[in-house]
Amino acid sequence: MGLVYTEITMKNVKDQITAEKGLIPEKDIRQITVNALVDSGAWTMVINEATREKLGLEAKKTAPGVLADGTQSTYKLTDPVEIAWKDRSVICEPLLIPAAAENLLGAIPLEAMDLTINPRTEEVVGVHGDQILLSLM
Repeated sequence: MGLVYTEITMKNVKDQITAEKGLIPEKDIRQITVNALVDSGAWTMVINEATREKLGLEAKKTAPGVLADGTQSTYKLTDPVEIAWKDRSVICEPLLIPAAAENLLGAIPLEAMDLTINPRTEEVVGVHGDQILLSLM
């Protein structure tokens, strides 16, 4: 199977909360739509420095990580983002790898949105079809 990409939108959750309180207009919620590499070997969402800056995220916490080349290190986690794929979404704290060539959509957000990779078509699909199950809402 080759590399699989899918379009996702990431939104700054702190901005969403601020907008809900009426402190900023909804149009000022920072968000970005990217074609993310789907990586079932990554445990969470991985973003690079350019994405962190566009979303206005702070990075304070840390978590251990192992890169595909075996490099082990401690990486920063950013403020939460809402990841949206079609009609599904999940909130997570992305792992920041500043020099990452691309953003990675990892296993935990895939599972949380009930998504999988179809190896035959090499695309992201809903585990139970394209319609999200009511029990997941």
